Amino acid sequence: MSSRESLIESTRSLLWERGYVGTSPKAIQQRAGAGQGSMYHHFSGKEELALAAIERSAEVLREVADAQLSTEGTAYARIEAFLRRERDVLRGCPIGRLTQDPDVMATPALRAPVEETFAWLRGRLTAVLQDGLDHGEFPGTLDPSTTALAIVAVMQGGYVLARADDSPQRFEEAATGILGLLAAYRRPETE
Repeated sequence: MSSRESLIESTRSLLWERGYVGTSPKAIQQRAGAGQGSMYHHFSGKEELALAAIERSAEVLREVADAQLSTEGTAYARIEAFLRRERDVLRGCPIGRLTQDPDVMATPALRAPVEETFAWLRGRLTAVLQDGLDHGEFPGTLDPSTTALAIVAVMQGGYVLARADDSPQRFEEAATGILGLLAAYRRPETE
């Protein structure tokens, strides 16, 4: 791994663990095994490096989500695969956790990839649900856009509840709850 990549990956990990304020240039350099000169050779400062790390986290999240949401099967099955995929629930969502960081949210450049990622996820889920509508899996009374928003909200809330209770089970329960509500909309012949 190049020193640039090591700096980005170290920053991704530190942002996830400590947030923006808790991620000092020194901590990044120590974790990356890179010197100050190397850091400032590749990035103008902490904000530019944090932006690269947030953009990388967003890219990874989109790739993983898209892999599950693009598989064969019903819309319900694809959403279930997405919600039930293996993840480190107690660490939380690397993008969702950034919304709780006032420094990230107050810095337009850092906030932008967070907003874009959630907009992409809502849009991707909306498309999957619309596909379910188009194929008769769900009745016309299901609103794909608001349902997608509810899925994202439950998922992010599941991370919060799991961390609060120190129990991955809370995330699983939240996923089971939203999937149960979605299943109630399904037409019996498509199950």
